[in-house]
Amino acid sequence: MTEQTPDDSPEVPDAVDEEPDTPERADLEQTRDDQEPAAESAEQSEPAAVSDTETAESDAADTAATESETDAEADTDPTPGVPSEENLDVPEDVAKYDRFKKMDGAQYDRVNEFLRDRTYITAREWAIARLCSDFRTETGVEMTKIGENLPELVPFMTDTYTPQAVNQARSAFEDKIRTAGATFLYGAMCDFFTAEELDDVMYEATEVAKFLLEVEGVNLSVEEELDAEERISSVMREVREASSELREQEE
Repeated sequence: MTEQTPDDSPEVPDAVDEEPDTPERADLEQTRDDQEPAAESAEQSEPAAVSDTETAESDAADTAATESETDAEADTDPTPGVPSEENLDVPEDVAKYDRFKKMDGAQYDRVNEFLRDRTYITAREWAIARLCSDFRTETGVEMTKIGENLPELVPFMTDTYTPQAVNQARSAFEDKIRTAGATFLYGAMCDFFTAEELDDVMYEATEVAKFLLEVEGVNLSVEEELDAEERISSVMREVREASSELREQEE
């Protein structure tokens, strides 16, 4: 029988300090490795979240302060949201002028067409003649003020005028009135119209003139209208009689 020696003894495997790798252990370690970066990322994002919160609170405080200032200004301003006359840089007498308020929304072409059908003057000449009468001072007509504030004074005028343009329109109005007056007076004196026909001409002319005055804001009572018509008719009868006497003397 052969005796075994220590060298011939079977090898004994070294003790294993670590547990064998198993699928369950691999998954566990992978999960732990994934969670650690996520935790670090969460820790790093916390200051940003705090910063966003602080920014939101700061913005809310600024908004509240702005609203408070706006409310305070509204309490002190009697007409909030409405620009004052000082800011508009419009003279006081221009801001209060309401001669053509009945023409709000009217178009220049329509007004001009109406006047062309019934008179010799244009809408531009009519408006500026009225303004020259209303803005006349001891030293003359305020043509610069009229031209610079023309759109504010007359609703259907959309452009400003230079003083030279205002004076030109004023001069054109005057020339046309003189020409029309001479034309009418000649028609009354040359015996072209009968007395009745001349009264009809005067009536039509008076109605147009009264209408323009009413548009300008002039309120005439019935008595004033009848009195004006009677005086005009009386003057025209005297003109006709005088012209008849003159013609008889020449014959």
